[in-house]
Amino acid sequence: MGVVSDAGGWPTSGLDETMLAADPNVQFDLWMGDVIDAGLPEPTAMVLATVSAAGQPRARTVLLKGHDATGFSFFTNRTSRKGTDLDEVPRACLLFGWHAIHRQVIIVGPVTRLGLEDSEAYFRTRPRASQLAAWASRQSTVIGSRRELEQRYETLRQRWPDDTDVPLPEFWGGYLVTPQTFEFWHGRANRMHDRLRYRRSAEGWVVERLAP
Repeated sequence: MGVVSDAGGWPTSGLDETMLAADPNVQFDLWMGDVIDAGLPEPTAMVLATVSAAGQPRARTVLLKGHDATGFSFFTNRTSRKGTDLDEVPRACLLFGWHAIHRQVIIVGPVTRLGLEDSEAYFRTRPRASQLAAWASRQSTVIGSRRELEQRYETLRQRWPDDTDVPLPEFWGGYLVTPQTFEFWHGRANRMHDRLRYRRSAEGWVVERLAP
């Protein structure tokens, strides 16, 4: 489903219930394909929103690293703010904001940790420099200076020279968001946007239209 815009930049066609795939995962793949075809930068970037046990909301941008019928996966330092939030309240909201083509996808659901095998497999695909950086940065902690971080990185680079494997940090791994709802937002002129939500039920996915 490509996006054709009018002179004002808004899509000339809307999003109708009859246009949706029966499975929201299929619909997501179709829209992701449109984003990639449009050449937008960082198509897999998503805002991850969490909340702590104290009720403190937080949001940050991470990269989607996997998507299938089981859910949406990403990887991070487990001792970071997002990691501690997810330990306390294992639920999250994902937002894909593809503003250049007037589309958004919002996903809400519970979060579980991915196992060691999955985390190890993904860690091996990362560039070596990124593997070292995972060790060097104790994410979200206060550091004295940029130089301190760079010195830590250099120490680790010497510890694991190029002819050795960088091990998976014990504090680093993946998470899986299992969607309970998907919202597909399609921009229209005059703020008359289309918002269609898939909601998981005992019988399968139910589609509902939301007021813009």
